[in-house]
Amino acid sequence: MAMLKPPVMAPLQEGRRLMDAVGWAAILPQMLAALGAVFALAGVGEVVGGLIADVIPMNASLIAVVAYCVGMALFTVIMGNAFAAFPVMTAAVGLPFVVFQFGGNPAIVCAIGMLAGFCGTLMTPMAANFNVVPANLLELPDRNAALNGVIRAQIPTALMMLVANILLMQFLAFRF
Repeated sequence: MAMLKPPVMAPLQEGRRLMDAVGWAAILPQMLAALGAVFALAGVGEVVGGLIADVIPMNASLIAVVAYCVGMALFTVIMGNAFAAFPVMTAAVGLPFVVFQFGGNPAIVCAIGMLAGFCGTLMTPMAANFNVVPANLLELPDRNAALNGVIRAQIPTALMMLVANILLMQFLAFRF
């Protein structure tokens, strides 16, 4: 402010302009987090955890970590936001298997689990606040093609980061 000397109201006007450009997607993360909390209270996490335990034998910490991280990413792809997937997958796999069964550090498991969920955010058109907004803010003429292009460009990074999150959780959660 001191260097550029904008008008006093410039920050407020630019904030309003940005919120007008973003529109309804600005409140989407809060709504999806509330949806995830409703799912968790309804017991969806326990059902998902039972299904996963029936299919995947949880006899090693790496299997539990992979199930949790990949589950977070996939559930985020379906839900559109890691905030919605987090309570469900943490109740389903993160806490019962990674933390309680194998002794993972809950802070590390939850933090890296959320990052694994964000990998799913990069790969889905359901993540309107993350993938639709850039196409709108850039005012691209064909927003559907732009959205698909944004997602296609992000998928390799998302997959590499998912592998990195799995390795980090496996290395850190059981050592600290």
